[in-house]
Amino acid sequence: MPLVAKLDEYGKGAWIAFAVLGFIVWWPLGLATLAFLFGSGRMGCGSHWDRYEHRMSRLQDKMDRMRERMAGREGRGFGGGFGGWGREPSSGNRAFDEYRAETLRRLEEEQREFHDFLGRLRMARDKAEFDQFMAERRNQPPATPPAQPDAA
Repeated sequence: MPLVAKLDEYGKGAWIAFAVLGFIVWWPLGLATLAFLFGSGRMGCGSHWDRYEHRMSRLQDKMDRMRERMAGREGRGFGGGFGGWGREPSSGNRAFDEYRAETLRRLEEEQREFHDFLGRLRMARDKAEFDQFMAERRNQPPATPPAQPDAA
């Protein structure tokens, strides 16, 4: 296509002028030109794949470095529940960190108390059901043995 090659030589300005002329002459021609420009990536809007790949590779590199650092710290005995540092990451605000630690400790204690309560409740319910069953068994009249046929 000699026209496309020629407009590419002049750059984006030539393409914009061609699109405007296309709208002036016949609007579907201008619309087709815009679709071609965006779809082919000549205006820098059609395909962001290169930038996406670049960002993803940078993110993967960062994750790999972090994974190596974490593995190194865990191997040295700094283990703990928070990724190998032995404590929660700091927010930079000591008062907030203390409040968060206290709140988490209190919530864990409340959760432990709640689970203990549920266990006692289940035991009480099971005991009540068992006592009810035994009371019903005690109050039943003695069962009469089934009649046996005479073997004479």
